Amino acid sequence: MSRSSICLAALSAPVAANKLGPPSPACQAQPSGTGGGRGGGTGGREGLSCTDRVLVRVQDLIPEKADQLIWLRARVHTSRAKGKQCFLVLRQQQFNLQALVAVGDRASKQMVKFAANITKESIVDVEAFVRTVEQKIESCSQQDVELHIERIFVISQAEPRLPLQLEDAVRPDGDGEEEGRATVNQDTKLDNRVIDLRTTTSQAIFRLQSGVCQLFRDTLTEKGFVEIQTPKIISAASEGGANVFTVSYFKTSAYLAQSPQLYKQMCICGDFEKVFCVGPVFRAEDSNTHRHLTEFVGLDIEMAFSYHYHEVIDSITDTMVRIFKGLRDNFQTEIQTVNKQFPSEPFKFLEPTLRLEYTEAVAMLHEAGVEMGDEEDLSTPNEKLLGRLVKEKYDTDFYVLDKYPLAVRPFYTMPDPNNPKYSNSYDMFMRGEEILSGAQRVHDAQLLTDRANHHQIDLEKIKAYIDSFRYGAPPHGGGGIGLERVCMLYLGLHNIRQTSMFPRDPKRLTP
Repeated sequence: MSRSSICLAALSAPVAANKLGPPSPACQAQPSGTGGGRGGGTGGREGLSCTDRVLVRVQDLIPEKADQLIWLRARVHTSRAKGKQCFLVLRQQQFNLQALVAVGDRASKQMVKFAANITKESIVDVEAFVRTVEQKIESCSQQDVELHIERIFVISQAEPRLPLQLEDAVRPDGDGEEEGRATVNQDTKLDNRVIDLRTTTSQAIFRLQSGVCQLFRDTLTEKGFVEIQTPKIISAASEGGANVFTVSYFKTSAYLAQSPQLYKQMCICGDFEKVFCVGPVFRAEDSNTHRHLTEFVGLDIEMAFSYHYHEVIDSITDTMVRIFKGLRDNFQTEIQTVNKQFPSEPFKFLEPTLRLEYTEAVAMLHEAGVEMGDEEDLSTPNEKLLGRLVKEKYDTDFYVLDKYPLAVRPFYTMPDPNNPKYSNSYDMFMRGEEILSGAQRVHDAQLLTDRANHHQIDLEKIKAYIDSFRYGAPPHGGGGIGLERVCMLYLGLHNIRQTSMFPRDPKRLTP
């Protein structure tokens, strides 16, 4: 099949479906007479193959492109007919611009009517001149130019009734209530996630999230870490406890990994020294809160250290700071886009990162009137209060809490050699909420066995894990970061489902 035949196959069906008359016999054919001589057919100008056409990007349309004739593929965001002309807003991802179809030498009344009747969210190809405007178009991302359309083709027509309107989905809560303008609740957005992902806010959130992953990978690779992939179907609960999904595995049962913890450590025992992984983590917690998911993306780190586990903390905090700087310096468009709908204070962090011991945090909470035991784990309200206290005292949204009570940590956590009630473990917080849990790991097989027995873990199920420490293991530590929480808290959002592309929680398994 020739290249032009492929183009015809791809484009002719939508054209026919929109009743624009029969498609031209080839991409290079003359335009059809339907639609005022400019609305039908499947091709470009005479002699121009559709495979030779260069489709420009909306974000690249700036005053320097003025008077150029260009081709553009985009969605119809809105359309408004006014007399002998029709104004369109064409959108590509988070960028949009105004376009005009007006009766004249190149457009008939029929073409204007055709353009006005194209349904929202339809995908169109347009041939148009770029023109500068006298007054900025405040409602579009490209404010200094507009398109004057010569020809327009419907590539894929959207159904006329959308499950939600994109302009409603990006309206701040409470904005426009007096005028009776609608907003869209979260469940409706998630039920129609494909449409919601087209909004400028969602586009910005998930592009920034991609940036977090890229910065994470680039920073650790530069530090000499090796990316690994670990099993997600395992023989024993990796974190212990009941919050684990059991799955049928042939004639026995298996579990979905609560973390890649055990396998990261086994790689350290295998002399990889520094490893990281990015992958799904499963938690069977019946928690319908703003920050819990049953499946999330884990950014996990594990490394051998030379003399002290604080080497691990320093490596992780440096990685996080470099992520924060990368987002601040390279994702301002995305940050500002999200802030239009969800205003928040810029994220603050210190260099070096603030590190407090657990006992210091408890003392700060006691001073604030909180009653809790010295070895009691922090509740969510106390974490948030502590975050506010730290912000007031140190002016930072990111800090480390070190030396947690041993009783509230997993079995593989190294006890503090100077105080057996505490441990060489730490959490990291953003805006008063935990985003990382980590520790120095027990690397002695006998001590690990004792700790597993203490936590009533079936030793037979973790035999391979314990055996990996019997032949020499370097001291090491690491941590697991929740990607969705990092994005949520960096942007100052209030629900983790906003930063999970297709969230899973106790009540949601679709789409």
